[in-house]
Amino acid sequence: MDFDLTERQSFFRDRVREFIDANVRPRVGDYKKQVDAGDRWQPIQLIEDLKPKARAAGLWNLFMPPGSALAHVDETFEFEGEQLTNLEYALCAEEMGRLLWSAELFNCSAPDTGNMEVLHRYGTREQKDQWLGPLMRGEIRSAFLMTERGVASSDATNIECRIDRDGDDYVINGQKWWSSGAGDPRCKVAILMGKTDMEARKHQQQSMILVPMNAPGITVERFLSVYGYDDAPHGHMEIELKDVRVPASNLLLGEGRGFEIAQGRLGPGRIHHCMRTIGAAEEALAMMARRLQSRTAFGKRLSDHSIWEQRVAEARIEIDSTRLLCLLAADRMDKAGNKAAKAEIAMIKVKAPRMALKVIDDAIQAHGGAGVSQDTPLAHSWAGIRTLRLADGPDEVHNRSIALMEFAKHAGAAE
Repeated sequence: MDFDLTERQSFFRDRVREFIDANVRPRVGDYKKQVDAGDRWQPIQLIEDLKPKARAAGLWNLFMPPGSALAHVDETFEFEGEQLTNLEYALCAEEMGRLLWSAELFNCSAPDTGNMEVLHRYGTREQKDQWLGPLMRGEIRSAFLMTERGVASSDATNIECRIDRDGDDYVINGQKWWSSGAGDPRCKVAILMGKTDMEARKHQQQSMILVPMNAPGITVERFLSVYGYDDAPHGHMEIELKDVRVPASNLLLGEGRGFEIAQGRLGPGRIHHCMRTIGAAEEALAMMARRLQSRTAFGKRLSDHSIWEQRVAEARIEIDSTRLLCLLAADRMDKAGNKAAKAEIAMIKVKAPRMALKVIDDAIQAHGGAGVSQDTPLAHSWAGIRTLRLADGPDEVHNRSIALMEFAKHAGAAE
């Protein structure tokens, strides 16, 4: 096995790292001031100012894999992006994860990334022209509406939102929550999962459809905070859809194919989170190491107390082992496809946030009162990553998948 990075892998990783160090880190103070000033539910001007620089540097839409790897692709649709492999993008995403807000600068933030992949894989040419083009140019943003408050949405067969055919339209009725991205005034379209046929087989009742956010009957009822953070202007919204009428041409791929689309969307999207999480853990470890060497207690530096030596060592071991698993998952997706990499995807989905939460928690402890305040990014980072143990499926669902695959390997021997 060759663990050395290729020239192309190093090239893009280093370019992202250098861009962040030169253009983003020096502006962290300005970012905080802009977040705290004015209307929190308006775009951050600093981010908007930095996007053209990232785009001009060729660091735009890095998440989108080569077109030849995508099913149902309309090869005539042209988009701007470097078309990195999952493995190449993993290294870039780790760098983006070091600062919570940097991914948007490169047009690589969720849920837009997953939605763009869905549109590119499964969208018609008309759907791509209307929505994918503006998303890839960074002109609009999007949301993904699947989770529902009234049911256990970890089992998506439970969802109750209805998508009923009425002539040349579909009529949508239901309640969605944790609709991330719907708070942004630039959010113009949502991909919604609901049921089109209650009598079909269990996994063929669901469909996905494109819903313009200005359609009559959509009401954003409230935002949901994450441990007190509103994540403005992105936001996580609870939305009511009452007799929302959209053209039948807005349906993605066909009735009853919602689960097929979901699997195509959630494979790459799941490990995008994991890639960024590794960067967040690296950032926390660096902050912890600096803090421990700058503070003295009971006659010696904190770094000289053995308990902190143990915590720092464990953090380095866990980060490096998690990175290897993440790169393995990305490499297998590139070489054999998302389905063949389902075990690795499930494992890294569980491993990455758990690892990062432990490292960040230790970094918070090292910073004392400052660690839980707004004076460091640690508390916000912990809160955001804690949601990843629920997003795109809770740990328990992924662990069940891993266990079932393991049981299947040894079923014959058990008999």
